[in-house]
Order: sequence, then C-alpha cells, then structure tokens
Amino acid sequence: MHDTWVVIPLFNEAEVIGDVIRDLRQTFPQVVCVDDGSSDDSARLAREAGARVVQHPVNLGQGAALQTGFDYALSDPAMKWVVTFDADGQHQVADALAMVERLRAGDAEVVFGSRFLDERTEAGLAKKLVLRAAVGYTNMTTHTRLTDAHNGLRAMSRSVVEKVEITQNRMAHASELVAQIGASGATYVEQPVHILYTDYSRSKGQSLWNSINILAELILR
Repeated sequence: MHDTWVVIPLFNEAEVIGDVIRDLRQTFPQVVCVDDGSSDDSARLAREAGARVVQHPVNLGQGAALQTGFDYALSDPAMKWVVTFDADGQHQVADALAMVERLRAGDAEVVFGSRFLDERTEAGLAKKLVLRAAVGYTNMTTHTRLTDAHNGLRAMSRSVVEKVEITQNRMAHASELVAQIGASGATYVEQPVHILYTDYSRSKGQSLWNSINILAELILR
C-alpha cells in the first residue's frame, strides 16, 4: 500500500485521532492529516501515531483541508491512489481497502462510498430524508447518478486528483468534488460502506442539523 495516501482533514479530534491513525496504518502506512487550525492536541497526537501532519495556521474549512492533502499526496511521485477518510472514527478501514482494490482492478477511476447500498449504517429517518434530498439536488446539478454524494470516504486515482481544484471550503465542497469528477469524464462506481455513528461523531457534526446545513449550503452557494 505504499502507492496509496490516506488524506484526513483534522479539526479538534484529539479524543480519537490517535486510535484512528493507528488502525489505518496497519493497512495504509502513508497517512497525511491536514490540521485545520485545531486548538487541542490533535496535530501532536496524529504525528505521534505515525501520520504526516500539515497544519493550516487558521481554520479554513474541510474543503480547503482536503485540497491541501491532495497537493501533499501529489508531491509523492510514487502515489497512484488517494483515499479521503474522516477523522472522527466513523469510517471503516476494511471499506477503504475494498475501494482501493476496485481501483487496482480497473473497475473505475473513482470509487464513492455509499451508506445507502446496504443495511449496515443506522441513520435516523429524518437524517436519511435530508441526505436523500441533498443527493437528489447534487445529481440534478452535476449530471451524476449517486446514492450518497456527501460521504467522506472516497478513493481516487492520481489522474483524477490532479484535476481536482476545490474552492468550496465548507460542507458544499462534497458536491463541488462530485461536479468536477463528473465534468472530467472520469469513470466512477459506488461501494457499500458502513458509517458508524457514535455519540462522539454525532457531537462532532453528524447530527440531523448538520445534514440540514449541508442541504442549505448546496442551494444557497
């Protein structure tokens, strides 16, 4: 897996980031965390767990953190694949590995994670409805056909990452990323993934209210 970089946007995740990185590095040794102006010990703990850490001097938003991580991964000439992974422990390493294996097999140039393709993810009905509405809007405006456009777990080939230029720094960056991939003509598939909602992840922004904010940002951007 030395040809794969895992990019993690990081903001005040000191409680869990060490365990997330140690778990990841058993499969993916190359992990870069983009610390987006954290006020806690996230950057130090990520570094101690074995990640490379790039730091923004102030909080610029998740879109900006992803773009910084992509630029870092592209600086490695041996990099072939990039995985985007959330810092709060909601994503599963086994899902990320399955997605990279699909890239290696030539199934597509991009693999999007989808929490709606099997029954493993336990999301409330209201949250599902809001996220479905966001997916419908994204599909309509980007000419793509996805079941889950706002899942942070994705895997992409180097040629796709080279073309990405994220300008939306808040949550609308996910739709912008889908739009750019759709416009590039890159081939894509979806992979069923398990999003593990915990009290901690909900407290960090996986609430229903956060989903409503995503939808509002999409429409008002």
